[in-house]
Amino acid sequence: MISIRELNLLGCRANLADLPDGKLLINTINAFSYNNARKDALFEEALTKGDVLIPDGISIVRACRWLKAKTQPKERIAGWDLFAFEMHRLNRLGGKVMFLGSSEKVLDLIRKKSAALYSNLEVVTYSPPYKPKFTLEDDQNMVRAINEANPDLLWIGMTAPKQEKWTYANWNRLNIHCHVGTVGAVFDFFAGTYKRAPEIWQRMGLEWLYRLLKEPRRMWKRYIIGNVVFMGHVVREKIGM
Repeated sequence: MISIRELNLLGCRANLADLPDGKLLINTINAFSYNNARKDALFEEALTKGDVLIPDGISIVRACRWLKAKTQPKERIAGWDLFAFEMHRLNRLGGKVMFLGSSEKVLDLIRKKSAALYSNLEVVTYSPPYKPKFTLEDDQNMVRAINEANPDLLWIGMTAPKQEKWTYANWNRLNIHCHVGTVGAVFDFFAGTYKRAPEIWQRMGLEWLYRLLKEPRRMWKRYIIGNVVFMGHVVREKIGM
């Protein structure tokens, strides 16, 4: 079962510059995904067997320190931090970025914003069918679209745990050479269809509270109950239960 003490996490945002070139699967972990990984063995495998795992949650960072974990990140590295770093780096070089996930409406906004902010990038998008479970044909179509695009950077945004499980299950069928990030809500943040917390909330580690206050009916279970459950897991790991 997943253990915070044994997580192999990237230490800080500056370490993003040290990631090797080539095909690399980059996942993020926070309290919500940790809780789900404890109940879903396939998600746990998909989450932890990628090439890089970044601590997208201040609770993960603090738990690692309290538990004296194998890796103790210096700071939270949000999915947005990964996105901004990779997009700016590729824009300096020029290349092709692909967004797989979300709706055509959101993807259209992404194409327009990318053209305005990243003029050296060619943008390719693919909106998969909106359904709980993909068919074999759906998988084949998405894999084919990725391989035909042959991007220099690939973003998968289908929310956790769906995006991690899909990418992991199809990883060996992706004939690509680039970094792949499973970044979920970043699609909406970039498109402007969902507003991130103000920077001061982010610096204080309270982005989760901002989201809860903005959407209490949708987020209360994830953040109120979920955070209590997460703390219980951490305490049990501390005392060796």
